[in-house]
Order: sequence, then C-alpha cells, then structure tokens
Amino acid sequence: MYKKSGCIIILLLFSMLSNAQKRQTQVAIRGENFYINNAITLKGKTYNSMKLEGLLPNSRMVQGTFDDLNPETRDLWKYPDTGKWDPNRNTSEFINAMPSWKANGLLAITLNMQGGSPQGYSKDQPWNNSGFNADGSLHPKYLQRLHKILKKADELGMVIIIGYFYFGQDNRLRDETAVTNAVKNMTEWLLKTGYKNLLVEINNECNIKYSHPILLENRVHELITLAQSIKIKRRRLLVSTSFSGNHIPSENILAVNDFVLIHGNGVSKPDRIEEMVQIIRNKPSYKGQPIIFNEDDHFDFEKPNNNFLSATKVHASWGYFDYRMKDESFEDGYQSVPVDWGINGKRKKSFFGLLRKMTKGD
Repeated sequence: MYKKSGCIIILLLFSMLSNAQKRQTQVAIRGENFYINNAITLKGKTYNSMKLEGLLPNSRMVQGTFDDLNPETRDLWKYPDTGKWDPNRNTSEFINAMPSWKANGLLAITLNMQGGSPQGYSKDQPWNNSGFNADGSLHPKYLQRLHKILKKADELGMVIIIGYFYFGQDNRLRDETAVTNAVKNMTEWLLKTGYKNLLVEINNECNIKYSHPILLENRVHELITLAQSIKIKRRRLLVSTSFSGNHIPSENILAVNDFVLIHGNGVSKPDRIEEMVQIIRNKPSYKGQPIIFNEDDHFDFEKPNNNFLSATKVHASWGYFDYRMKDESFEDGYQSVPVDWGINGKRKKSFFGLLRKMTKGD
C-alpha cells in the first residue's frame, strides 16, 4: 500500500513541478501587513475610517479536502440528495464556489490536513479524517484534492492558510517521530509544488487536548522552527500556530512565529477582540508580526459593533467560522459535513455582504 501511495505522490509532484514556473500568486509579509504579488492587500481601502490596507480577510473552510476513512462513520456525511458521501464532489463544489468568495472580497482560506470537527463541535471523533498515515507519510488522495484547491487559489490570487494537525485526529499518528516526519514531509511537499500563496498553521488551537506533547503550547514552537528550517531553492514557508478562543499566545510562540494566529470563539463582547490584539502587541516577545483571527463563531454582521469590525479597528485580520447548528438546513455552515459551499443561508449572506461592503464599497 505504501509503495503504491509513494508512486502516486511522486507522479503528482512530477506533474506539479512541470508547472511550477507558472505559479501566479505570492504572499509576503512586511511588518504588520500582507502583500500579494508585491502589492499591499486592499490598497487604499478604508471602511468607516478604519484602514483595511494590509489585512487578509479570511474564512475557515477546513473541510475542503475532507474524507472519512472509517467505514463505521462514513455514512454520517452522506449528501441529502444522493444518500452517499463523496469526497471528490465535496472538493469540486468547494472549487466551484471559490470565485464567488473572491468576488465578494475574501482573500484567504484556512484548510487543514486533518480538517476540523465535521459536526461543528464534538466531544469524541471516531471518524478518520487525516491526510497523514500513522508513520507521518502523506496520504496521496488528500494531496490530490489539496492540489486542486491550491491551483484554483493560485489562479484567483487567493492565499491558503494550510494547517497540518487537528486535535482529536492527531492520534492517527503513531508517535512523536511520526509527527515530526509529517511536518517535514508536508513542508517539503508544499515547497516542491512551487506554490507561493501559502501560510502554514502547524496545528489548530495548540493549547487544547493533543495526544502528542510536541503539539501542545509549551513545545509546538519546536515544530514551527522545524518547518521554517526546511528550504528548497533558498525559499521557506511562513509558519505559525493558533490558539483557542479568547487565549493570548505564549511568549515562546510569539518569539518564533512569522505571523500571529488567534481565535475569537468565546469572545462575546467585541471590545475584548481589540483588547486581545493590544495585549499581544505589548508582549515582550512580539516582533511586529501581522495578527490574524482565523476562526471566530460570532456574527452580528448587521450591527454597528461586532467582532469583525473590532478586529479591523485595531488592524487585525478577521476570519469567519460557521457550522450547521441544531435543526438548521444543509445550506447553513461551512464546517459541518456535508457542506454547501455556496453563499447560501442567512449567516453566510450576512458575512459576505459586510465583507463586500467593506472591501468593494457596495
């Protein structure tokens, strides 16, 4: 099995390497600002006197490559119209929706090689949604789906925040050696593809319950520096890790990350969003990196005060996170599987409506 998988990965890499010179989109960081293709993002844009220039509005879309390799839970994700789960359909519909997201002002998408809870929030995760094998080698079908998304994002001028690990799925890796192998393998693979529109999130919410200690808050800086140390043709990836909602990053992370990832879950008062950003900027180890909320399940987009606007006020990028809540329809939420990737459902329309108003002026 591993020999066959290795052949598929080599063939996929060969195909991508032959097109590496055709990559169109490059993300860069200069001070607290993001640049795409050497141009500051949202150049000259303001909204209600708030500066948008240099920000990276984003959305958590981690199920874009989702599959469930556990036959006992696979049927949980069946589509309402077919009664079957189809990972290729999921990725195809994701890609088809990407132009509409970009047209409404979205610049970045967060994906994850181990996804996120397909139920929004889950106590247990018996499903197997991991792009890594037990030894840290890469799962070729996940790479094939990911490559399709990276290709479309590159064509559209969008940035991908690619996460490696998710709590509840990291136990799919055998041991710490497998975790470090996965970081090495994934980082090298991404560099070899030639895509330059990438930011790396080592793991989602490093201060949560991970099986492997190296993925926890006090040690994950080891994996950040490992990924940063890997270079191909003198190029390396920009790397960070994220923290759970309302949590301030620790000094050891701020000392090494290229950008700061935080979450707004659990922050019901928008003023606290501003306070979190100011606390980070006052930390001894903070080096002036851009700050990104790449997950927040608070909305109120029609109100004059919400988490999105509060982040913008203090020049921090903000990320939309939405899941299908109790008794809601297929159209609701981007986290719950199966996903309707269109801009359907009240909250999706409300978020993209405000985003378009802020970035497009209409």
